[in-house]
Amino acid sequence: MTSRRISVRLRLTLVYGSLFFGVGVVLVGVNYLFVRDVLSRPSKAVVQKLPEAVAGLRTAQPSVVSLPKDTVFLRAISDVRAQYREDVMGSMLQWSLLAVAVVGVAGLAIGWIVARRAMAPLQTMTEAARRLSESTLHERIALGGPRDEIRDLADTFDSMLERLSRAFDSQRRFVANASHELRTPLAINRALLQVSMTDPGLPRQVRTVGAELLNANARQERLIEGLLLLAQSEREPAERLPVDLAELAESAMTSAPETTADLRPAPVEGDPVLLERMIGNLLDNAVKYNDERALVVLRTHRDRWGSVVTVENTGRVVPSGRVEDLFEPFRRLDRDRTGSAGGAGLGLSIVRAIAQAHRGSAEARPRPGGGLVVTVRL
Repeated sequence: MTSRRISVRLRLTLVYGSLFFGVGVVLVGVNYLFVRDVLSRPSKAVVQKLPEAVAGLRTAQPSVVSLPKDTVFLRAISDVRAQYREDVMGSMLQWSLLAVAVVGVAGLAIGWIVARRAMAPLQTMTEAARRLSESTLHERIALGGPRDEIRDLADTFDSMLERLSRAFDSQRRFVANASHELRTPLAINRALLQVSMTDPGLPRQVRTVGAELLNANARQERLIEGLLLLAQSEREPAERLPVDLAELAESAMTSAPETTADLRPAPVEGDPVLLERMIGNLLDNAVKYNDERALVVLRTHRDRWGSVVTVENTGRVVPSGRVEDLFEPFRRLDRDRTGSAGGAGLGLSIVRAIAQAHRGSAEARPRPGGGLVVTVRL
């Protein structure tokens, strides 16, 4: 038995076909026993062939002529019955086996059709689950037919989709409201601080405190922007446009002009803004956590599995067991959760969220000598 799973449809087909074959074998056995019992008794066919058998017996065996008449007839009857029995039994067995084969093949065909009809509702639910995404939560199975277990399962699936749809709508409204409610006060605080700092009569200590407040305000703005972007990028794009990752990478390189690039065509379909932000986050992360070697390499290409973006940088040695932690929000290599001026610890989290929203993946591996090699495949 191989490790491959046998589908329910195939199992039902094999069960139906096996039943047909089993019934056919039983039928052959019953017929065989019945015919053998019938042939064990005298029949008209035997009586009709007796004269020919007697004549043939006397012609073929001259010694039989001297035997008594009753003995000749008994021997003739025995020979005719034996030959007749062999002919009938052989013919019956051949036709019975043929009937079993026909019935078995018909049983397999009927079983396959019945299984297909029985499994059609489940196949419909499977296709609906496979298509399920945030942009298709409005779809419903709406299975018709009798009220049975499969119908109850489909209705339960529809009610689950309804709850998910309401939850995602609530999340969208929250993101929109949070974007306005959180960013506006911070922008006002920044403007007030900047205006206050223009007063030439401010003491030096006040200016120092004002600069620190501006830095803290800027960090809070980056944090909120990163959180909102993370929430937005986790949703599958409502509209997908054909873009080339090489062109987006070239545009994103303006923030990291010292990057070494090897840009080959890598066409995909998706949200150009999110994809460019994904590449920009990869470059920002590579520059931010680099060392004195300052090596940043950006590559794009396409292989048989999809389009690929790779960003490689030098830096401190990353333990292989800690690489996956870097994709978690607010996780840094030094386990600093208080933050720093360099970022909020959301860069790689946003990269993976955008990749997964485009049905792709984002992975990283330590670079020999220190640093990371981050690969995004779409």
